[in-house]
Amino acid sequence: RAVALILLLLCVSGMRAETALYSVPEEAERGSFVANIAKDLGLTGEELSARQARLVPDGEKQYLQLNPHTGDLVVREQMDREELCGQTEPCLVRFEVLLESPLQSFRAEVSLTDINDHAPVFLNKEMVLKIPESAMPEARFLLESAQDPDVGNNSLQHYNINSNDYFHIYTRRRSDGRRYAELVLDRALDREQQAEVTFSVTAVDGGSPPRSGTALIRVVVLDANDNIPVFTRSLYKVRVLENSAEDTPVVVVSASDLDSGTNGEIAYSIVQNSEENLQTFKINPETGQIGLKKTVDYEETKTYEIDVQATDGGGLSAHCKVEVQVEDVNDNAPEVIITSLTSTLSEAAPPNTVVALFSVRDRDSGDNGRTSCELPGEQPFSITPLAADAYALVTSEALDREEVAEYNVTVRARDEGSPALSASKTLLVRLLDVNDNAPTFAQAVYTVVLSENEPAGTSLGRLSATDADAGKNARVRYALEPPPPGAPAAASFVSVDTESGTVRALRPLDYEEVRAFEVAVRATDGGSPPLSAQAVLRVVVRDENDNAPVVLHPAPDSSAAAGELVPRWARAGYLVAKVVAVDADAGQNAWLSYELAKATEPGLFRVGLHSGEVRTARAVAERDAPRQRLVVLVRDRGQPPRSATATLGIALVDGFSDAHLRVSEEAPAAEPDGPLTLYLIVCLACVSALFLATAVAAVVVKVRRARRSEAETLPTFPKAATESNAGSLPRSYVYGFAAGTVNSEFRFLRPLFPCLPAGLPPGPGEQRSSVCSQDAANLGEEGN
Repeated sequence: RAVALILLLLCVSGMRAETALYSVPEEAERGSFVANIAKDLGLTGEELSARQARLVPDGEKQYLQLNPHTGDLVVREQMDREELCGQTEPCLVRFEVLLESPLQSFRAEVSLTDINDHAPVFLNKEMVLKIPESAMPEARFLLESAQDPDVGNNSLQHYNINSNDYFHIYTRRRSDGRRYAELVLDRALDREQQAEVTFSVTAVDGGSPPRSGTALIRVVVLDANDNIPVFTRSLYKVRVLENSAEDTPVVVVSASDLDSGTNGEIAYSIVQNSEENLQTFKINPETGQIGLKKTVDYEETKTYEIDVQATDGGGLSAHCKVEVQVEDVNDNAPEVIITSLTSTLSEAAPPNTVVALFSVRDRDSGDNGRTSCELPGEQPFSITPLAADAYALVTSEALDREEVAEYNVTVRARDEGSPALSASKTLLVRLLDVNDNAPTFAQAVYTVVLSENEPAGTSLGRLSATDADAGKNARVRYALEPPPPGAPAAASFVSVDTESGTVRALRPLDYEEVRAFEVAVRATDGGSPPLSAQAVLRVVVRDENDNAPVVLHPAPDSSAAAGELVPRWARAGYLVAKVVAVDADAGQNAWLSYELAKATEPGLFRVGLHSGEVRTARAVAERDAPRQRLVVLVRDRGQPPRSATATLGIALVDGFSDAHLRVSEEAPAAEPDGPLTLYLIVCLACVSALFLATAVAAVVVKVRRARRSEAETLPTFPKAATESNAGSLPRSYVYGFAAGTVNSEFRFLRPLFPCLPAGLPPGPGEQRSSVCSQDAANLGEEGN
């Protein structure tokens, strides 16, 4: 049963620990208990499971298994010590225990204790020794060694032979601990008495119970050959570089024999003391040169001990030892072994965050096996040493996924051999996005133009905000910001698509009501917590020619017969009236032009193209009809243009006394009613004559004053168009606002002429009431 031998855990930088040593017998059954890791680490089973403990073997095959719930270390697969380590002692199986939260690494070794599962074996079941009869007692003869793969007490311990009259066996020990047998002659041989001696040799190990192997020894007694070969040296020590090519000479052994003839001829051979020696070395039987049969590897075997035998023609032999030291060559590059790797790392990870744990192994020795690590290039990572040949890859500075999304981190290990060898391993580290970037609009203010009367659903354009993050952190959604309290609800005019940012009209807009408005649009990403940005959407409504001109003067609902009075002495350019019109549109759509569409006398009047002023085109003639009717066309410049018409009635009078004349002929003439009518006519004629004289005098005075002071007072008339301000009415024309009317429109009043007395008898074809009284009555009604 496994016993924990040593466990010493010293944390260095949160992850360093010395190696813990356990032991377990080789070939232990699967599931055999080795040790309790949790107990040795000072952790409970729950803590071990919560920290996701796992076992990482040092090699490719995993012989041990860790129970993460109990912490028990058990055998996963049977281990043969001789297969894993050969004759190497101790035989260690190395592994690491990794813990997370925080990340820790603990090294441990399991020593495989040898069991006596192999018996000593002689490669040749029969050994033939040729010994001359002249051999002296106490002469020693080397026997072929038995092979036992076990080590320690379970290895071969001694040799025994059957009882006989001539020999006993002596067990000796080599410098490497292996035992071999020498056959010692007890008394002289006599070929004539016994030409051959046969007995068995037994090799016994020290196991419990002991195991043994047996071979047959047949001693052939040779005729007298009184000189045996003699080596120049009993021990040859040589060095050979590992990886030396096949047939590379190692050493030449030399022996001499004083005999002559065939008894003096020497043949060299390698005595079978290990199968590895026979597979590695060969000897020339004539020259004694030992060469390589295959390359040698320092990492597998550092020292070879070869037994060489020189035999003369008479069968006498001598032995020497050849000790071959293999010199290390830097033929193994370092190995970078990744123990743990965090392939995805948050970009918000602080410096010194552990990314990977790894170790470096070099099978060479000395300087050839001494290694160092580095990170080529400029990257935000560094290497922190943990223990012997154990390292941690950590972050050295803050990371930003938006600058670099992933890193190929190359870890290079280099030894100190000559020439130095190196090896590299590349680790892919991907950065996980953190919502650290708010959406960004391409511009702070977006201005779009929308024609008025566009139907609901019309696309105005698309807002675009980008987010440097990735995944859901970069998924941008758009929404309109609610207006501040008291502000107009401009958000009711447009909507923005949540996903695409497309702005659409919610209803048709009227330029005359809304010419422009602004709404705030917020772009919010899908992070947690979400980040947002705001831009201003300015919508400018483009005017369309959807409103026809509206005539303010003369009023559209007034009678066409309600006209203007023009004296017959009026010259060309005399201002008769001004057509006033407005257009609710804007820009070119509201630019109005005036033209004369229809006139009683086409050549008598003209209309200002842009001012709307109606002036005489020539002087009034006697032949001109006293009543004129003009139709003025008012047209805007929209596409297509819209228009309206205004009708003016004009009366040509000889003087202000004719002001009672009416333009309209709709009213029937009053019939005379006797003397009363006559009185009225006489009174009216007198008053008219008096008024005419007064009016003429007043006009002359006013005209002179007007010429001196350029000030116009009632009731004067301009003589020419130059006396009135271009584009405006003369001062004798005023606007009045009829607040009580339904249309609430401006009224253009006629010139203020003196009114004739009412109640006088009218003349033939005249009405009793004057024009001024009628207008005064109308104005009074409108004022009410």
